[in-house]
Amino acid sequence: MLWGTMGSMVSKGKPSPRSAVEALSDEQVARLAKRHHLVDITHDFPCDPRQANEAEIAAQNPKATRRLLTGCDRVVRTRSKVRAWGIENIPETGPFITAATHVTMYDVFIPMMALFHQGRRPRYMAKAEMASWPLIGKWFQLVGMQPVERRSGKARAIEETSVDILTSGRPLTVWPEGTVTRDPQKWPMSMKNGVGMIALESSRRLGEQVPLYCAVTWGAASINHWWPWPRKNVVMCYDARLDYSDLLEGGESWGEWPPDEAADELTRRIRVRMTEIMAEIRGIEAPAGYWDYRTMQRVVQ
Repeated sequence: MLWGTMGSMVSKGKPSPRSAVEALSDEQVARLAKRHHLVDITHDFPCDPRQANEAEIAAQNPKATRRLLTGCDRVVRTRSKVRAWGIENIPETGPFITAATHVTMYDVFIPMMALFHQGRRPRYMAKAEMASWPLIGKWFQLVGMQPVERRSGKARAIEETSVDILTSGRPLTVWPEGTVTRDPQKWPMSMKNGVGMIALESSRRLGEQVPLYCAVTWGAASINHWWPWPRKNVVMCYDARLDYSDLLEGGESWGEWPPDEAADELTRRIRVRMTEIMAEIRGIEAPAGYWDYRTMQRVVQ
């Protein structure tokens, strides 16, 4: 059941097929290993020892979370070879935002596992349909899912809930694309500016820049979910903190919410940075511009 959930991509429209991209080769992973310290994120504290956030863990259904994590670890280990770099960037305490890519459902589980194994328990914004999935939907709710009613006209309420999570001291994970990418070659596509609004407004209310990190996962797009062997390579980068302090200037003069221009610019920076990281992981040059979900064509800037 867990593997079927991780392998599905339930959303409006059709993502491009797995055959649209090549698998991440052993040679490319070896090249990445020469530049970065790659670790296995399916175990606790794969980098240096650190303090787990015990209060956060205790507040988020620890038994259910550990069971889900154990199940995910087993599935991921048996069906892929996952490595990551940069997870030492994950803060031990305090609020932060993880903006993750969304190529397949692996892009939900891999950063979640990395954060959990580093002793943090983020809340995460996910489409409301996931809450109704058999068996695992209830698990998602127990371990911190914040349901998002897409196309419901409730964007501001969702952003307000997200800001409340951050200002209460909890971390938050979002997928800014809103659904799996429709780019035929599976690069990050256009993003909604909600992540920009959330980061800017929570920073204004807290009086300091909320740390924001891009998590980019690549390799799962080539996995055959019915027969995933031999195991495919999957690599994630948990990038260094993205600086957006310049966009917070003049925050005292904003209205009820940050201006769209500032949120759009921060969202653009996230998309650009994600694309740069994905290009490094894949070992190829990214195409110019980005895929626009609204028009279903590439926009060249």
